[in-house]
Amino acid sequence: MKGNVIVGQSGGPTAAINSSLAGVYRTAKDRGAGKVYGMLHGIQGLLQERYIDLSDYITTELDAELLKRTPAAFLGSCRYKLPEIHEDRDVYDKIFEILEKLNIEAFIYIGGNDSMDTIKKLSDYAIITGFKTRFIGCPKTIDNDLALTDHTPGYGSAAKYIGTSVKEIIRDSFCLEYSKGLVSIIEIMGRNAGWLTGAAALAKGEDCFGPDLIYLPEVSFDIQKFGDKVRQILTKKSSVVIAVSEGIRLDDGRYVCELGQSIDFVDAFGHKQLSGTANYLASYIAGDIGCKSRAIELSTLQRSASHCASRVDILEAYQVGGAAVKAADEGDSGKMVVIQRLSDDPYQSGTEVKDVHKIANDEKLVPREWMNEDADYVTDEFVNYVRPLIQGDVSPVMVDGIPRHLFPNPMTDGK
Repeated sequence: MKGNVIVGQSGGPTAAINSSLAGVYRTAKDRGAGKVYGMLHGIQGLLQERYIDLSDYITTELDAELLKRTPAAFLGSCRYKLPEIHEDRDVYDKIFEILEKLNIEAFIYIGGNDSMDTIKKLSDYAIITGFKTRFIGCPKTIDNDLALTDHTPGYGSAAKYIGTSVKEIIRDSFCLEYSKGLVSIIEIMGRNAGWLTGAAALAKGEDCFGPDLIYLPEVSFDIQKFGDKVRQILTKKSSVVIAVSEGIRLDDGRYVCELGQSIDFVDAFGHKQLSGTANYLASYIAGDIGCKSRAIELSTLQRSASHCASRVDILEAYQVGGAAVKAADEGDSGKMVVIQRLSDDPYQSGTEVKDVHKIANDEKLVPREWMNEDADYVTDEFVNYVRPLIQGDVSPVMVDGIPRHLFPNPMTDGK
């Protein structure tokens, strides 16, 4: 590489996102990049000319290893939607002026669906203006809903945490007996895609029956049938554990969480803030059946639990970061790195690049055939798909009994 590289992180963070950042940095340096800049808070920060030289933070191999084990976005993230090019060219002119000033040869953006929209628009503008910077997307999302890739880095670690946590909750739920039973409802992230919620089935094994019911957002939710199913299970056992996606909806399109509260916050991409699904259903069950119920919301723990990261996930995150730089160095632009599954036993994967225009603003949903007939559980095909992605552990670097992360915080620095 003859110029410099700039990398940013966008959207919801994960336990593996910084491993991709480490892969970008190391590969860029190995390929001769002069500087590797990091945008602070993604494209929004770049517009404010907030960036750092990553060499000031990754000074040793230990720093790189700590970065891989550091949860959340080391550079900070954003949910900033670029306008359409014909709507506001001034925004693009400003971005490209900054890139030209920094002599940026490759622009790497680590993120999900909305982040790939950014790569699409920037690469299109570069074509229109003849600008030489190359734009490559690096996949990241615990939701696992990016098109054309077998799976996304971040998903494996989140699935591992969910499977582990659900198993522990199931054990806990059998400790106490209640006259009318106990129903525990676990709310798991997932607006339109149920990949995370389906991972609750990983709790099932020789030493655990797994959750009793699993509801994904791909199929409409019937509250009456839900209540009948819970009542039926309580005739056979005293404790019921249910996994539900935060995004389950009724036939009329309303989110279940909207039944208990109004949703006021909507982000730049038009996404409603979803929360309260488990609370509403727990209250419904308590009122309808009269049993004890409780709501458990895993919330940000799903994406920040680096102490429970999957080794496969961390390694693949590092690989796609390196593959993004390699693609840009070899002349690709307007592309995203995707993961190909080569085999399940033994598990093997590889990378290639695909046109980001076929990925941005699209969603990969759980196939209907990977759910049972009543759509209240996932099939063995789903579990077989997920299980290879959660294998192996990444031991934290422990200091005084607590995991050490890469420090200082770059978001307090920069231009």
